[in-house]
Amino acid sequence: MPLPTPHLDKLNAALLNDKMPGNEIPRLQHAIQRYHEWIAHMNQVTGGRNDVVSALVALFNDYKFFIDFDLIYCSEDDFLYRQKGQLKLDNSVIEEFLPHLVSKAFPELQATLNFGPTKCFAAAYFKSTLQHQTNGGGLDIRTKDQDFAISKRLFIKSSHTAGFELSDSVEAYLGYVTAECKTNLDKTMFQEATATAHDVKSAAPGAKYFLLCEWLDMTPVSTAPTDIDEVLIMRKAKRISSNIRNVFSSHAGRVAKRDWYRGFLLSNPFSHDVFERFIGHIESLINNEDPVEANVLEDGYF
Repeated sequence: MPLPTPHLDKLNAALLNDKMPGNEIPRLQHAIQRYHEWIAHMNQVTGGRNDVVSALVALFNDYKFFIDFDLIYCSEDDFLYRQKGQLKLDNSVIEEFLPHLVSKAFPELQATLNFGPTKCFAAAYFKSTLQHQTNGGGLDIRTKDQDFAISKRLFIKSSHTAGFELSDSVEAYLGYVTAECKTNLDKTMFQEATATAHDVKSAAPGAKYFLLCEWLDMTPVSTAPTDIDEVLIMRKAKRISSNIRNVFSSHAGRVAKRDWYRGFLLSNPFSHDVFERFIGHIESLINNEDPVEANVLEDGYF
């Protein structure tokens, strides 16, 4: 099954944006060329799991730096930088990278599972009443957008008869590993993620929910009282202070801080260790088997 292309979709959408300055079009076209080179290089990566993760993270760091610094920060126009939140050219890179990373690390899962941004099943409910009956109780579902999920297609059918002669049916994706990706993680985002994690665990108690952020923008708090399995800070660094970020909103300001910002990005790359930890969490789920009674009695615990 082909992997999703959320980042390429954002690049193509930017090209078609009516408000895009004309001098940015050739630069975006060059970015699309660089994108295809990045994908080709990732597809060529082979080897053991550790080697694959190391090579892919190196390629990711190189391409992400190009998008963050060369394309957006170094633009002579202010549009790309000021509209980062709407265009999503930078934060969609991680959404496209994770499916490549996980599918390369666990090729045995590709035949049966889906990787990438997905609307995952969150809850089922019924819309019928005593006065208004339907074939199967009015089955409907609520879904939640996940930036990354390892999921499987799910079909649900309900009926008022055992033979399902008349029925209602819905289709969804059930997320077994879900992750929300944030550029900057602040307290409000953490609270929203806590609610999402609860929905994920209510729908599938065996599922895992991770919060991945590029930069930390809050005081760390324990995830123990929440349904979040872990918060992973991909660059192992805090967000740039607001007084410096304000300078970046103009081209002149970005030119003045160009060398500083370049050094800041290069000294805080996406951490290979953090992605290894994420892959390790997935591996533990794959290897998590139901306990065998004989082993439990020998060990004395389960």
